[in-house]
Amino acid sequence: MPEKFDMQSPPFACLTTGEQKTLRNALDIAYFRRHQVVVEAQQPSHSLYIVIKGFIEEKSAESGEIYAHYTQEDLFDVRALFEPLSKHRYVALEDTLTYLLPKAIFLQFYQQNEEFASYFNTSLVTRRALLEKAHQQKNIAEFILTKVDSSIIQPALQLRPNTTIEEATLAMTERAVDCALVLLSPETKESAHNTSASYAIITQTNLLHALVIQHHDLSSPIGPIATTPVLAVEQGDYLFDAMVQMTRRKVKRLMVTHNGSAVGMLDMTQILSIFSTHSHIITLAIARADNLEALAEAANKQRVLVESLYNRGVRTRFIMELISAVNEQIIEKAFSLLVPPERQKQCCLMVLGSEGRHEQILKTDQDNALIIANHADWPDYEQTMQQITQTLLDLGYPLCPGGVMVKNSQWVKSQQDWDNTLQQWCQSRSADNLMLLAIVADAHCVAGDATLMDPIKHTLSRLTLHQEALLADFVRPALAFSSPLTLFGQVKQGKNGLDIKQGGIFPVVHGIRTLSLEYGITVTNTFERISALQHRGVLEKQTADNLSEALKLFFKLRLAQQLQQHQNSNQLDVKQLDRAERDLLRHSLHVVKKFKQWLAYHYQIRD
Repeated sequence: MPEKFDMQSPPFACLTTGEQKTLRNALDIAYFRRHQVVVEAQQPSHSLYIVIKGFIEEKSAESGEIYAHYTQEDLFDVRALFEPLSKHRYVALEDTLTYLLPKAIFLQFYQQNEEFASYFNTSLVTRRALLEKAHQQKNIAEFILTKVDSSIIQPALQLRPNTTIEEATLAMTERAVDCALVLLSPETKESAHNTSASYAIITQTNLLHALVIQHHDLSSPIGPIATTPVLAVEQGDYLFDAMVQMTRRKVKRLMVTHNGSAVGMLDMTQILSIFSTHSHIITLAIARADNLEALAEAANKQRVLVESLYNRGVRTRFIMELISAVNEQIIEKAFSLLVPPERQKQCCLMVLGSEGRHEQILKTDQDNALIIANHADWPDYEQTMQQITQTLLDLGYPLCPGGVMVKNSQWVKSQQDWDNTLQQWCQSRSADNLMLLAIVADAHCVAGDATLMDPIKHTLSRLTLHQEALLADFVRPALAFSSPLTLFGQVKQGKNGLDIKQGGIFPVVHGIRTLSLEYGITVTNTFERISALQHRGVLEKQTADNLSEALKLFFKLRLAQQLQQHQNSNQLDVKQLDRAERDLLRHSLHVVKKFKQWLAYHYQIRD
């Protein structure tokens, strides 16, 4: 009975405790020498094989055509378990060790366990959902083990019992809090519901009720209307225990103490926020920043935020949306600090590329442009734009190698000049100009007057709507790179790894962008574009679902290795992926390959 068998990954994580026990009791181990036939074609297969170590090749017994290779943690031959005979021959290319799960046990699980059976469906959505569920328990455990510390509590406002209602209200407003602790006198302590607590609590609701219902006046002291006892949690206790206490006692906030003294407050809203994100800490720092140094301090916390979110199992798409929002706040704040107030109403700062699509996670190259209102007279804008580019660089946003930045005059134009430029790009239809058109197609306003974008977006739509010939040239870059799959359908990587942007992300993003321009879809986020295309009937539901899941996987795998390797590379080391991830990656790349074939047919490209 193998004790080291991994029950935590799909499909085995779907099994019940009893089924997992049955599996362990039924498993056997087999050893195959190099070149030994593991499963012969046209012969019955009696087991599901799970590779422990070694290398297995699947090939045609007649023609010798190779179909696939299997390595550590891969499964084969599933198809033969549902048919009388195996279709292909499986040969060990090196000394190989495998687990054997008897066919009868496998079919029993398949028939009795719906989730286990679903794993073997062809739907990428189903497999991805099962993998997410497999990680769920780990994520919950991480939350339970989070402790209450100074980084997640708010400093407590402490008032004397003789503080008036008016003074308390003003103090809460100034500190932007909705409650305060009231320091009890020794006499009050002894009568406070037989508790030794040193504090009472008063909330904005208490103050309102005191004025409206109990008819106190503004000069009344808060001592008589403060409530006791104040429920507390000790600094260093588990956050999960704090949430349980709040739920059981039906309260929304707890006092945080250290060695018997109050050090802060923790409320339920904070706990729910902390579970998903620490973003409120950064956004608060951004909002309060009144100089570039303070803004830089807040911006430097982004990577820590991303790591926290990822390690807690927050979905990658949510992280993208959240970080994009944080990035926008940072850029908007920099804009407000550098651009004179009278000029801010005369221009529109746009972010382009992944930032414009809300698909950026870790900081990437600057991609931005500026629209200046036609009537504006701003002769010295260049100096301000140079400052913006340099400031963003100081905040951690690298310069764009292609020069797509507001410090370059090519990317700063009046409304009319932008309109003329778009028309020139469409008329020339050169590869370079069409890629510039693609960059602008993802534009999103982050600062200034957003309405300045409206006529430019309208022009772009007018120039591309149902323009099949133009879009046939426009879409070609999505088809330019070959899919990173071998002739046998396995994932292929070079010496430096698999370029997931080139092989997976870009074909989907650019292909969907092209279709969105053709059908007049104005949203810029790729996932929203896919949904809109499905709603219009351009994409079938299964195609749309599979493209969305494939793109999510590409982003997630890239982010995981970027965080692990402390760099922003697009190269994936496939060897670092576990079996379930390799299986999903292989399936996802086939989804992209099929989508590229569909694009070539749709736009009648026969190169």
